[in-house]
Amino acid sequence: MSNAATDLPDRITITEGYTGRLGGQLTGERWTVGPARLTKISVGQMDNNVYLVESLATGDVLLIDAANDAPQLVAYLRENAPALKEVLTTHLHADHWIGLAETVRELALQTIASPGDAGSIDVPTDRHVSHGDVLAVGDLRLEVIGLRGHTPDGIALLLSTDEGSHLFSGDSLFPGGPGKTGSPEDFTRLMDDLESRVFDVLGDEVVVHPGHGDDTTVGTERPQLDAWRERGW
Repeated sequence: MSNAATDLPDRITITEGYTGRLGGQLTGERWTVGPARLTKISVGQMDNNVYLVESLATGDVLLIDAANDAPQLVAYLRENAPALKEVLTTHLHADHWIGLAETVRELALQTIASPGDAGSIDVPTDRHVSHGDVLAVGDLRLEVIGLRGHTPDGIALLLSTDEGSHLFSGDSLFPGGPGKTGSPEDFTRLMDDLESRVFDVLGDEVVVHPGHGDDTTVGTERPQLDAWRERGW
């Protein structure tokens, strides 16, 4: 049954298994990587990606970007992530936190963001994190990687396991290039951070989960760095 007001499904539809490419708004995938269960869900008309990182050992869960479609997202989280306590917003752009206020209110979540972007997020931030910090999700550890340029203080999260590593890059890295920047200086800053903090230190096999659309890998994007610099976006 469709929601008459929005013509959207009443529920999020999840497929078990990973492709990195979702089937449209309010669809998702759930898969296991070693000690972690990961979920990717598409919300909103801008194809924003919402991510869940769950510890299989403890059941603890982190939500990344409560971007949109809050009623459906809240219903899904109540049923499938009862231990969820925290939500991290990757950067200040509103399409990544349209659903944040309702999700936080309904589920009593603590909010996490970077100090430089938090003031422009329309929900108070309970905890600031910056480049080099580590977030604990049960027995999982996620490294905070600062990627400045798309916004003043954007952050990504790196989950490393014996069965693969995953970078949740926000809008700082997509298949085919960095996120949009507003000036040549911001572009240079973002490219410098991407090169020094991502491409110089992470292996080709690391999977990149961006804030919109399909996934990619560090190895797929690495050969294009010089071309990105040359074109300037």
